[in-house]
Amino acid sequence: MSDFLIDEELLAAIDMGSNSFHLAIARVDHGEVKKVASMSEKVQLAAGLDENKNLTEAAQQRGLACLARFVGRLSSVQPNRLRIVATNALRQAKNGHEFIQKAAEILPKPIEIIAGREEARLIYLGVSHTMANSGRRLVVDIGGGSTELIIGEEFEPIHTESLQMGCVAFTKCYFQDGEINQKSFDKAVVAARKELSAIANTYKEAGWDTVVGSSGTIKACRQIAVNMGWSNEQENLTREGLEKLKDKLLKFKHISEMDFEGLKEDRRAVLPAGIAILCAVFELLDIEALVYSDGALREGVMYDLLGRFQHEDIRDRSVQALMGRYGADPKQAERVVKTAQHLFDGVAESLNLTSDDSDLLRRSAYLHEIGLAISHGGYHRHGAYLLQHSDIAGFSQIDQNHISHLVAHHRRKLRSDAKIDVMKVGGSKLVHLCLLLRLAVLLNHSRSDAMLPAIELSIGNAQQWQLCVSGDAKQWPLLVADLHDEQLQFKHWDIELNIQSEQFID
Repeated sequence: MSDFLIDEELLAAIDMGSNSFHLAIARVDHGEVKKVASMSEKVQLAAGLDENKNLTEAAQQRGLACLARFVGRLSSVQPNRLRIVATNALRQAKNGHEFIQKAAEILPKPIEIIAGREEARLIYLGVSHTMANSGRRLVVDIGGGSTELIIGEEFEPIHTESLQMGCVAFTKCYFQDGEINQKSFDKAVVAARKELSAIANTYKEAGWDTVVGSSGTIKACRQIAVNMGWSNEQENLTREGLEKLKDKLLKFKHISEMDFEGLKEDRRAVLPAGIAILCAVFELLDIEALVYSDGALREGVMYDLLGRFQHEDIRDRSVQALMGRYGADPKQAERVVKTAQHLFDGVAESLNLTSDDSDLLRRSAYLHEIGLAISHGGYHRHGAYLLQHSDIAGFSQIDQNHISHLVAHHRRKLRSDAKIDVMKVGGSKLVHLCLLLRLAVLLNHSRSDAMLPAIELSIGNAQQWQLCVSGDAKQWPLLVADLHDEQLQFKHWDIELNIQSEQFID
C-alpha cells in the first residue's frame, strides 16, 4: 500500500444504513474528495428486524441484492481504497453475523459495524468537509434506526451522541399500518423527547452558532418546506415551517394521501415518523432554524479513509488518548512496540501478514497495559474489557474486538479453548498476532532500556516457530526462564516455539 493517495485516484464508501444503502465514489483532488458517482437504494434493513431482533431472510436478500449491484460499479476502485460501514440495524441484529458472512462472498472488503458515536463522528466529518466554517455547529442526522447529534468546531467533534430513534424504527412502532393521526404522532414525539432528554441540557449548555441537518429525512422536510413557501429567505427549515409541515401532515389520514410537492415515493412511508422526531429535536433543543448539508456518513467515511493514507489517522490519536486517560507507561509501550515490529517483520511474509495486521499489532502493543489503571491483578482482562466496550474514535466494532483479544491474551496462561474463540473472531492471523505480542511483552519484562540480546524470529511453517537469541544466554537467566515457560503456552495453541542460543538449544 502506498503511503499517499495521489490526485485523481479513486476512493469509495458503502454506507449500509438502516433505511437506505448508499454507494459513493470520489476522486481526490488537491486533498479534497470530489464525488464522481453515487447510488442509493431503500433497503430498509431495520424494517426487517423481527420481534427477537433477528434480520428476516427477506431483509437479508434485499441487502445482498443491493450490495451485488453496488459491487458492479466498483471495478475501478482498489479494495484498499474502499470502506464498507454498517450502522444501527446491524448493530441491533442478533444474527448480523449471518448476513455479514453472506455479504463477504459478494464484497471485496469486510463490512465494518461501527458504534453509534463513531457513526456520529463520521457524519460530522462528512458535514464539516462540505460546508464553510461557521463557528460551533450542531449537526442532526435522522437515520432509519438511530439519530446522531454532534456538536463540533471546524473538523473536530466535541460532543457525539447516537440515540435509539429513527424513521424506520419509529414507523414500525407508531405508523406501521400507514395511518396518520394525532394520537400516534404524539406518541412518537413523546418517545423521541424521552430519548433526547438525556442529552438536552448538556448540549444546550455547550451551545452552538448554527444547526445543520443531513441525510434523507431532513432533506425531504426541508425540500417540502421550500416548495410550499414555508422556509426562510436562505431556504432553511425553520421552527415555524416545521410546525406548518406537521399541521399539514396531520390533515392526511393515511400516507397514501400525502401530496407534498417533491416528496419521493420511497420516502413517503417513513416521513411521519421522521417529522415527529424532528419536531422533538427542535422543541427540546430550542432550535429556530436548520441548514441542510449534502455531506453525511459516506462522505465522512471517505475523508477518514483519506486521512489514513495521509498519516492523519484518527485511530492513532485515539490510541494516544487512551494511553493518557488510563496512565499507561509510554516508555514501556514504546519498547514493546519496537520489539513487536521487529518480530513482525521477520515473519510477516511467511504468515501472509499485511500492513493492516502490522497496524493492529502496533496499536495493541501501545494499549496492552491500560488495564493497570483498574487493578494489577488480571490487568490484561481489564484492558480487554475497556477496549471491547469503549467508544473509540476511528475503530469499528470488529477492530475493537481484535485489539481486545490481543490484549486479553498477551500474558498468563493460554487455554486451548481460547484459541478457538480467537480463531472465530479473526482466524489464524489473529492467533499469530496474539503470540507475537506475547513475545514482545515477554522480551521487555525488565522494563529497562538496557541492551537486550539480538533476537530473530523465523517460521519453518505456521506451526514451527524458531527464536534465535544471540550471545550467551547465561547473561539473561530470567529471560531464558520466561522463554522456557512460554514454550509450554505456545503448545496450548498448537505452535512449537524452538529457542536457540549458545547456552540454550532445544
